[in-house]
Amino acid sequence: MSKTMIVAAAAAMVGLSGLAVAGPAKPDRQQVIDHWTSARRAAAIPRDFYLDKQGQAFTRGASGQLVAYGNRPAKQLRGDAPTPQAKPGGGGSDSTPPSISGMMPADGATIGSAATFSAVVTDASGIRSVSFVVTYPNGTQTQSFSPSYIGDDTYSIDLSGFTDGQWSWEVVAKDSSRGGGNTATSPAADFTVDTGGGNPDPGGDVVVNSPWTGGGTVQTAAGRIYFEMPANSRRRRWAGYVCSGTVATDATSGRSVILTAAHCVYDDSAKAFARNVLFIPNQDGTSGSGTDTDCSNDPLGCWVTSFGVVDVNWTTRTFPDNIPWDYAFYVVADSGAHSGTSAGTDVLEDATGTLPISFATPYFDDGDPSPDSIDYTHALGYSYSDDPNFMYCAEDMTTEGSDNWWLPSCGLSGGSSGGPWMQPVDDGNGTLVSVNSWGYTDSPGMAGPMLSGTSAECLFTEAKGLAFSAIPSTDGDEGAAISCP
Repeated sequence: MSKTMIVAAAAAMVGLSGLAVAGPAKPDRQQVIDHWTSARRAAAIPRDFYLDKQGQAFTRGASGQLVAYGNRPAKQLRGDAPTPQAKPGGGGSDSTPPSISGMMPADGATIGSAATFSAVVTDASGIRSVSFVVTYPNGTQTQSFSPSYIGDDTYSIDLSGFTDGQWSWEVVAKDSSRGGGNTATSPAADFTVDTGGGNPDPGGDVVVNSPWTGGGTVQTAAGRIYFEMPANSRRRRWAGYVCSGTVATDATSGRSVILTAAHCVYDDSAKAFARNVLFIPNQDGTSGSGTDTDCSNDPLGCWVTSFGVVDVNWTTRTFPDNIPWDYAFYVVADSGAHSGTSAGTDVLEDATGTLPISFATPYFDDGDPSPDSIDYTHALGYSYSDDPNFMYCAEDMTTEGSDNWWLPSCGLSGGSSGGPWMQPVDDGNGTLVSVNSWGYTDSPGMAGPMLSGTSAECLFTEAKGLAFSAIPSTDGDEGAAISCP
C-alpha cells in the first residue's frame, strides 16, 4: 500500500469516526514565514491549468509561457513546438531584439467572435519564445496566448470568444542569444469586435476582470496562498507557486478550514502534497506596495497551514483526467499558526469571518442574462498580474461538459486558481458553490468543479474531523488523500 493510500486509510478511520482533535501538529511557523523571502515570493509561479481544444493540458512556466503538463506528449498549442529558426552563429552574443511585423488582425481591423491571429517574427539568433497578448475592452485585463510556428517566420493561433467592443493586442518575442535573450514588444494594434449578435459589452452585465470593491466577508475571508511543490519526482528540488483560497464556515473548534483547488494542494504529476504553505487573507488591504515578506503590513497578518485534504482520485490520476475532483481544503490550527499584524485573535476564522459552502446544485442556465438573475455568479481571486488587488468576474453560470460549471467570459489571470465562486452575492456576502479551476488556451472562460453530487462534502467532513496527529510531517506528505464513498 502506498504512503498516500495509508494516509487515506487513516483518514477514513480517524476523520469519519468524529474523533476529537488530539495534539494539533504545529508546523514551524517562523521557518515557513522566513522561507518566503522577497526573492522567493517574486519568483512564485501562478499555479494555473489550461486545456486546448484537443484536450492537451498546459500550465504556466517560470517565463509565463504555457508548457505541456503531466504525462501527455510535450507539444506547443495547436501543433508541434516551434523550432527556433537560428541563422549561422545563432545562440551567440547578440544585442538586437527580434523584429516583429505583419500583425493580423492589423491596427484598425474589425473581426467577429473568432479570428486567426498571426505575426512574422525574425531574429539572427533564433526565436526562443513568442506570446500574443490580448487586452480586453475595459483596459485592465490582458490574456497571453502561445501561438504555433507555421513556417516562413510566421506564428499563428486561432482565438474565439470575443465580445463586442474595442480590443487591442501586441506581440512579445524573445530571441535565443546568450544571457537570457533580448525581448521585443510590438506596438499595440487596436481592433473592433462586431459579432452582430448584440452580445453584452464586458463591463456591463458581464464583468470580465475588475478590482473587487464590494467589501463584505469575502474581502477578508479570501486570500492569497503561497506554497511549494516538487520540481521533480524525487522531491530534491522544489518550486514556489501561488493560488487563492477562502475560509469556509465549518462550525468546528480547534481549527479553521480553507476551500481551494486540489491543484493548489497536491501535485498530481510529482505525486506530493505542497509544503511551506502560507495563507494571507485580504492581501488587497496591504499597506505595502504589493507582495512582500512582511506579514505585519497585511491587515490580518499571515497564517501557516497544517495540512491539506484532497480526493484520492485527484492523486491517482493526472490533469485533465482528474478534472472532476479539483476541489480541496487546507486546515489551519487555532494556535501557533498566526504571524504578523494583530488580528485580535490567533484563530483564523474569527479574524477573517467565513462564508458558507453549499453542496446542493446551484442555479444555472436560467435564461435571464441580467445581474438580478438567480444564476448570476461571481468568481474572485488574487490574479498575480494585478498584485496585490483582489479581482473578480461575474456573469450567468452555465456548464462545460458534465463535470464543470462555466463562466464563458471570465478573464481572471494567473494566481486566481482556488478562488471562490459565490451565488448569490449580497454586499460582499454569499454562498460558496465552486472554485476557479481551469481555462482554455485560446478563448476566455473559467471552469469550476461541481461541489454538488461529488465527494466535496465528504472531504469537508474529513477536513473538519481528521486528527492533526494522523498527518505525516515529512515534506510532500503533509496531507490526506481521502477515498470517499
